[in-house]
Amino acid sequence: MDKEPMAELPADIKQHMTRYKAPPGLDRRIRHMIAQEQSGPGWVDRLRASGARWWPMAASFACGLLVAVSATTLIGTARYEDEFAQQLVTAHVRSLMPNHLMDVVSTDQHTVKPWFTGKLDFSPPVVDTAAEGFPLVGGRLDYLQGRAVAVLVYQRRGHVINVFVMPARDDRATALSSALHHGYQLAEWRKSGMRLWAVSDLSRDELDQFAQLLRARQ
Repeated sequence: MDKEPMAELPADIKQHMTRYKAPPGLDRRIRHMIAQEQSGPGWVDRLRASGARWWPMAASFACGLLVAVSATTLIGTARYEDEFAQQLVTAHVRSLMPNHLMDVVSTDQHTVKPWFTGKLDFSPPVVDTAAEGFPLVGGRLDYLQGRAVAVLVYQRRGHVINVFVMPARDDRATALSSALHHGYQLAEWRKSGMRLWAVSDLSRDELDQFAQLLRARQ
């Protein structure tokens, strides 16, 4: 029979050491835990089983978070577009006040286009559409999104069409898109590194016809 481990300790250590008595049932609980570990799944398996229970919940939470972020982004983008459309309409209405419509008055595209030289850091495309019933009458400078922009002014049976022009962030071309804002029609497109908006109180069909002409000849 093996000696008791305590009997092999030096006398001075045994004299000064503190002894604690195990609580009742500790030995039984330890043996029960060992038996469970040997007969049942290990801690890795139990962890996997636990993960199987919380994984669907985590995936659901992640999906919900993604939807919330996407919705917030879309709402922010829609709000930004609405605010910018309001700026365009406000600039259009302001231009209709006396002495606000044009800085250069001319029906000649070769007069209007050079007028912007030195006033902007880009050259706006100026197209003559008089033969189709949308004569160019002049241009001016305006201020949108924290920068100076070009405005080309056209007419259609007395209706004013303001075409706002500014550089795009890339050379990607986009098709014509239309919108109605506070009773005014807006048409937007991108081409050749430029972003353009046409604003008028014309009918949707007429403004789209005009915008298509400009976009095709730009």
